[in-house]
Amino acid sequence: MGNSKSGALSKELLEDLKSNTKYTEAELCTWYQTFLKECPGGKISKEQFEGIYASFFPGADPSDYARHVFRSFDTNSDGTLDFKEYIVALHLTSGGKTTQKLEWAFALYDVDGNGTISKNEIQEIVKSIFNMISADDQDNLAEDEDTPEKRADKIWNFFGKKEDEKISEGEFIQGVMDNKDILRLIQYDEPQRIKDKLKEKKP
Repeated sequence: MGNSKSGALSKELLEDLKSNTKYTEAELCTWYQTFLKECPGGKISKEQFEGIYASFFPGADPSDYARHVFRSFDTNSDGTLDFKEYIVALHLTSGGKTTQKLEWAFALYDVDGNGTISKNEIQEIVKSIFNMISADDQDNLAEDEDTPEKRADKIWNFFGKKEDEKISEGEFIQGVMDNKDILRLIQYDEPQRIKDKLKEKKP
């Protein structure tokens, strides 16, 4: 591999990612080469990220959801994702610890970044998730959650909040951990499809 070569992961970043994710050194190095091929500048723009999501969901419209996911992982708010942010994103959405995943889910739903979630924010994210569910799959949803509005109401009612109240991060994480049905409602379970795509893209 040769750490001195440009295009190789720095030892510090490699160790950091190995200790904070479940990925092996070989996987990280392979993904880094793929990342550089697609993003020679070493960063993914919001548009590129949306394009990646579009390739995962050819029969749907993931652009709104991709935009929210991008925002939640752009930790330094510079409008791009570097390799570290990208790998942490991949790790959290596909196999991070439950509390880490829920911290990320809270950041996803906290659209304005003010540290709390409103009912409008839940509706916005749930609607973006629905855009990725095919019409056939939507037909198979339970009657009390077969529209974005019904699903958002179901989530909001579970937390027992009035229309204009807010959910804190602690309430959100505890509530979801106490009720697996809410966990199912707040997420779009895309990890396996993304992992399969990444395997296809390995050089």
